[in-house]
Amino acid sequence: MEYGNIGVVGAGVMGIGVAQTLAQHGMRVRLVDKDQGSLGKAREKILEGLRMQNFFRTGKTGEPADAVLARIQFQIGYAGFAEVDYVVENVTEDFKIKRGIYHDLDVVCHRDCVFAANTSCLSITRIGAATQRPDRVIGVHFMNPVPLKPVVEAIRGYHTSEATIAGTRAFLAKIGKECILVNDYPGFVSNRILMLTVNEAVFTVQDGVASPEDVDGIFRRCFGHKMGPLETADLIGLDTILQSLEVLAESYGDPKFRPSPLLKKMVDAGLHGVKSGKGFFEYRIGA
Repeated sequence: MEYGNIGVVGAGVMGIGVAQTLAQHGMRVRLVDKDQGSLGKAREKILEGLRMQNFFRTGKTGEPADAVLARIQFQIGYAGFAEVDYVVENVTEDFKIKRGIYHDLDVVCHRDCVFAANTSCLSITRIGAATQRPDRVIGVHFMNPVPLKPVVEAIRGYHTSEATIAGTRAFLAKIGKECILVNDYPGFVSNRILMLTVNEAVFTVQDGVASPEDVDGIFRRCFGHKMGPLETADLIGLDTILQSLEVLAESYGDPKFRPSPLLKKMVDAGLHGVKSGKGFFEYRIGA
């Protein structure tokens, strides 16, 4: 399989990053969302990201942003998905929503098309069970920002075939990424551990132990992390953090995943982090 014609479902932060990365590596992309407003914002974000990368590129001139953008078809619905070789799904962490999407994809995509779930926490085996091709469903957890992160967490569902894994490795290699393959349990490795760290960092702020600046300062200056847990949470989106914790709490039935009341309060207030302009820190939207 050449993997030159790719479907990307969901034009949020992750879907935008995935579509941009694929187009930069010469692939034709169909980026799907439910409304033109989201697609219009996605187009603007991708064009901005491409121009910024070219501005900071050293040593050689990158391909013009307009030429890369021309490889992306922004659309509502799954027109043309009968021809795609690989689908990357990036919608919200709500299994009911995902189940409906996978049902629709299963109908329109050809039998050999692979479905890659770019999910933070949901079981790949459960997602595969929502299709008639569980052997061709795999988890591909891209890290944010997608164009700049060279490693991906790949997740083998119970029925995921060796051919699907090999094909996914080849697909990722074409866009300059390697993968670390792990087995399927909710949260996998990255978010099963990260969400606990982020949530406990929020609890320390809630309990008045330290300010957000000092919490992150300890991680950056004492542990040598590039970003602290609260800055990371703002980048991911506090609403996504909350959804992920709720999925983990439901999946494991373990109170250690209970979300901090402060996190819930901030999400209810619309303080979602970078994308809203304010979370634990303040940001200039579009910066």
